[in-house]
Amino acid sequence: MSAEPTGPAPGAGTTSAVPAPAAAPPDPRRWWILAVIGLAQLMVVLDATIVNIALPSIQAGLGFSDQQRQWVVTAYAIAFGSLLLLGGRLADLIGRRRAFLVGQLGFAVSSAVGGAAATFGVLVTARALQGVFAALLAPAALSLLTTTFSAPAERGKAFGVFGSLAASGGAVGLLLGGVLTEHLGWRSTLYVNVLFAAVAVAGGLLLLRRPAAAAPPRLDLPGTVLASSGLFCLVYGLATAGPHGWGSVHTLGLLSTGAGLLVAFTWWQHQSPHPLLPLRIVLDRVRATALASVFVTGVGMFGVFLFLTYYLQHTRGYSPATTGLAFMPMSGCTMISAIGSNMGLLGKMGGRPRIVGGMLLAACGMAWMSRLSATGPYVVDVLPGQVATGLGMGLITAAAMNLGTAGVDPRDAGVGSATVNAMRQIGGSVGTALMSTLAAGTVGRALAGRRPAPELVARAVLESYHTVFAASAAIFTAGAVLTWFLLPAGLSMERSRGAAGGRGGRPSGS
Repeated sequence: MSAEPTGPAPGAGTTSAVPAPAAAPPDPRRWWILAVIGLAQLMVVLDATIVNIALPSIQAGLGFSDQQRQWVVTAYAIAFGSLLLLGGRLADLIGRRRAFLVGQLGFAVSSAVGGAAATFGVLVTARALQGVFAALLAPAALSLLTTTFSAPAERGKAFGVFGSLAASGGAVGLLLGGVLTEHLGWRSTLYVNVLFAAVAVAGGLLLLRRPAAAAPPRLDLPGTVLASSGLFCLVYGLATAGPHGWGSVHTLGLLSTGAGLLVAFTWWQHQSPHPLLPLRIVLDRVRATALASVFVTGVGMFGVFLFLTYYLQHTRGYSPATTGLAFMPMSGCTMISAIGSNMGLLGKMGGRPRIVGGMLLAACGMAWMSRLSATGPYVVDVLPGQVATGLGMGLITAAAMNLGTAGVDPRDAGVGSATVNAMRQIGGSVGTALMSTLAAGTVGRALAGRRPAPELVARAVLESYHTVFAASAAIFTAGAVLTWFLLPAGLSMERSRGAAGGRGGRPSGS
């Protein structure tokens, strides 16, 4: 069996007189394919955080200013977030195997250029190119997973593994970035992607078969321009809201322009004969709620990685490698929770209790860390919050990614997967910008009219961490309430997939 089915989707229904078509046998190499896809996903996710820990060393090596350093991170996020829908549709049009391989090779080359960069401009350009190829690679990888695993039980296990990598990759990136920076230098945090890509490309060439010949690609050019420019304005506006201020003409202008372009994009998708994002993908109740859950998770978690890193390094004085190790409990709990969510009692639970329970766990973990101290024991101040958050993240990510892609027509698998990734990336941009603004406001209020003595500054910074974690706890709590009311109570993970195939791509309960 090809890892990339090209036949038509199942019919809308069957009768006793017309038997349902026999299901194609599973690909015997599907678990090896999962390993290759998982490696690609891990590379894309960890690259969003691996550079964070290395950033002080990068700044010292290339000599750029504090105002410039944010672009080492945001250049990647802007390119990735604004081009994801285009990357997903290209994966559908040119073939997911080809998109996967091209994305891997491009990501490796741009990583090598960044690792060899001698100037700030070359580094930022390389990071933007990484985002471009990640926007092609990420939806191709997720759509390959969606089309390779169709049996409900196996699909649940596969998404558990994939979800654990997606949710814990950020923490793994922090660990790997710390170790590489401390022992091999900052350039190794970019060169390591070449190693990942070499293994993934070799596996892709061996395991992913060439798809059958298809009709010539058709691309919705007006939709592409509207979606990409709208997402660019939105992500760019959020990324620069901190230095310019949320009420500035710069920020409001970009956000308003982005919102207007996305509204125009939605209108155009009703008119286009070949829409970039078929609205049937996002107008389904179950799928839309799953996508909202992915967005909320991005808002609540991306800023946490950033500020917990600051707390461990600046307040506690941890080295980069020690900081990475300090994140391992969260990463380990995420993997255990995501993989174990389809086993035992958890395996009998539906999508709603998994996502709601995961958000409540994450909220408890964030609330615990909102009382961090400067000198308290790590096992008391940090560890319990990390464990609760990690367990919650695993439950949310595995279930939401499964429901967010279940029942999507195979011809839309790439753009459907891109939508999941886009919601996560945009949520992360919103979260990072929001948390940065809240933290800066807290510090500003604490120091207003006072002489900035070192002890007073340290106390104000610690208070800003409390504000960030409390805000994240509130976001996860709101997400739990939203999910509880929008997801059907009787929705099981197997029913969502089975019903999707039998009703033209609509998950059960929608």
